[in-house]
Amino acid sequence: MKKQAFNPYLPSWEYIPDGEPYVFGDRVYVYGSHDYFNGYVFCMGDYVCWSAPVDDLGNWRYEGVIYPKTADPLNPEGKMCLYAPDVTVGPDGRYYLYYVLDKVSVVSVAVCDTPAGKYEFYGYVHYEDGTRLGEKEGDEPQFDPGVLTEGDVTYLYTGFCGKGDKSRAGAMATVLGADMLTIREAPVFVAPGCEYGAGTGFEGHEFFEAPSIRKVGDTYYFVYSSILMHELCYATSKNPTRDFVYGGVIVSNCDLHIDTYKPADMPTAYGANNHGSIVQIGEDWYIFYHRHTNNTWYSRQGCAEKLQIMPDGSIPQVKITSCGLNGGPLEGKGEYPAYLACNLFTDTPSVYVGEGNFPRVMQDGRDGDEEVGYIANITDSTTIGFKYFDCHDIREISIWIRGYADGTFEVKTAWDGEVLATLEVQYTNVWEKYTAPVTIPDGIQALYLTYRGNGNAALRSFELS
Repeated sequence: MKKQAFNPYLPSWEYIPDGEPYVFGDRVYVYGSHDYFNGYVFCMGDYVCWSAPVDDLGNWRYEGVIYPKTADPLNPEGKMCLYAPDVTVGPDGRYYLYYVLDKVSVVSVAVCDTPAGKYEFYGYVHYEDGTRLGEKEGDEPQFDPGVLTEGDVTYLYTGFCGKGDKSRAGAMATVLGADMLTIREAPVFVAPGCEYGAGTGFEGHEFFEAPSIRKVGDTYYFVYSSILMHELCYATSKNPTRDFVYGGVIVSNCDLHIDTYKPADMPTAYGANNHGSIVQIGEDWYIFYHRHTNNTWYSRQGCAEKLQIMPDGSIPQVKITSCGLNGGPLEGKGEYPAYLACNLFTDTPSVYVGEGNFPRVMQDGRDGDEEVGYIANITDSTTIGFKYFDCHDIREISIWIRGYADGTFEVKTAWDGEVLATLEVQYTNVWEKYTAPVTIPDGIQALYLTYRGNGNAALRSFELS
C-alpha cells in the first residue's frame, strides 16, 4: 500500500540538506550533504543516498553511505567536511559525483556504475596543463558544484559570493570534456553576485551559492540560493553558458513573499540558507529545498513542493506545506506527528533561525538515534501550522503535550482565523493526551494551533477524528 508523503520527506531523525533530485529508471534519488542533529558545523557526515519509487513518493529507502569523507586523497583523516554535491550521468553511462571539501577550493569527482552504489574517487577538475580549477591565477574559489551532461560535454556551475566581497563576481559555468575532468572552455560568469548586481535583473536576488542546472525542453533553468539565503531563485537561457535572465523566486523556506494567506513580508517559519533544485517525477514537477531545525543552521532537513512551469516558462513561487510530495492534501483523519509543521512562529517575527529563543523542531536522544521529532519550546503566542488536509466530518481533536505549561491551545484553520476549539493543558513530565470537540469545515483545510499561557510546552502529535 502506498504511504502518504510528508515534509520532511525523509524520517524525522535524518538530516540531508542541499538536495539534488534525479529520476533514474523507476526511482527518484536524492543526493545531498549530510548534517547531524545538534551538529556544530554544516555537513559533518558522509554522503548517503535515499531513493523512492516514482509512483510511491512516501516510501523512501535508505541506500547507505555512498561516499565517505576519507575517500578523497586530500582528506585521508576526514578532517574536512563534504559540502553539497551533485551527480550527472557521463557519456560512458557511469554516474559522476562532483563535490568540494570545506577547506579547499577545487572540485573533486567520484564515479560509480550505479546511482547509489559505492562511489570511488576519480580525480579533480583541471585545465589541460593539469592545473586544478580554482588554483590557476585569476580563478575564483570553487564551491557547490552543479552539473549537467549533454552528449560528451558536461557543464559545471560553481560559486559563492558573500556580501562585501568584491573578489567574488558571481556564479561560474565551466565546460568539461568527455573525461568529465578536463576543462574544454574556461569559466565564464552566468549570474552576478551581490556586489555586481546593481542595475541588472538580478538586483535584490543576486547569486549567493548553491548553483544547480536543469534543462526543460530547450530552456536551461539555473536554480540558486540568493543573497537573502532563505530563497531559491531561478534564471533561464537558451544557452548553458550565457544570457541568463532572472525569473523569480521558486520557494522561500520561511515563506517570505507569499501573500495568499498572510502579509508578504511576514515570515511564518525560521529560515536560513537554502539549496535544492527542480525535477520532473511522472507528469509533475517539484522543487526540493531544505528547512532548519533545533534553532540552528546546522541541522537541516529535506523538503519538497509541487510546482508549475507555466506556458511562458515562468515558475510561480510555491507555498511551503506539510504534504509536499503527496501530490495533494493529506487525509483529514488520523494521528500526525508535530514535526510535519510547515509554519512555526511567534508574535516576534524572525526570518532567520537562531536569532532568538524560539520554538523549534527537535528530537530526543543523540544523532543517529531513530527518535521521532517533535516541537519544543512552545511559549505564549507560538503558532504551529500544518497544510493541508482533506477534511470530512471532523468532530474531535486531540494533542499530545508535555512540559511546564499552563494555558490553552487554540485550534484554527488560519493563523489569524476564528478559534474553533480550545484545549487546556497543564504541567506534565510525560506525554499526555488532551481532547476537545471541534467542527472543522469540510474540504481542504489548513490546521493551526496557537498557544496562549504560561510556561513552556512541547507538542508530539495531534489527531483528527
